[in-house]
Amino acid sequence: MEKINLIKEYPAYYRAKSQPVELDVEPINCLTISGIGAPDGESFQSSIGALYAVAYTVKKYCKSDNNDFVVPKLEAFWWVEDGLVFDETPQSDWHWQLMIRMPEFVFNDHVDQAVEEVIQKKKVVLANEVQLKPIHEGKSVQVLHKGSYYKEEPSITKIMEYMKLNGLEMNGHHHEIYISDPTKTAEEKLKTIIRYAVK
Repeated sequence: MEKINLIKEYPAYYRAKSQPVELDVEPINCLTISGIGAPDGESFQSSIGALYAVAYTVKKYCKSDNNDFVVPKLEAFWWVEDGLVFDETPQSDWHWQLMIRMPEFVFNDHVDQAVEEVIQKKKVVLANEVQLKPIHEGKSVQVLHKGSYYKEEPSITKIMEYMKLNGLEMNGHHHEIYISDPTKTAEEKLKTIIRYAVK
């Protein structure tokens, strides 16, 4: 049985260049968990653990149905309350939605079953907050950022300048796709796709 690999099947979604590029992002379904707090805080880190625990349990159920898949990259939407400036807002007040894209054959029944198992067997109560949600960004602009997550400003500026030159404006939250595993990659070598839905 061949595993479905969404990263290979949707290269435009998981690949970006050092200069901004427009793309039309198709509707997808993602496992999600949301919260507020700093990226190095306990809530954020615990939520990553809960999300992955559910994702790999969903994978196990799908594999038993002959629908195995590679668990894709972690992603996140970031934003702050209306009227606030992101860079001037304390990290403790940052909002986020963590996401892992799922194949089309993953349904709520799989997720509900996986959540129940993760809570009962792994005692990860936070898994109860993981949901399967539809995401549709549509027309977007993205760029590949290399280096620290805290040094994204030059890459974001590239996108903002591109939007200004092409008469575009933001139509969603700051979106990051974590191509590199930060636990296995030196900070200066991290690769992150930064994406903004536009109109």
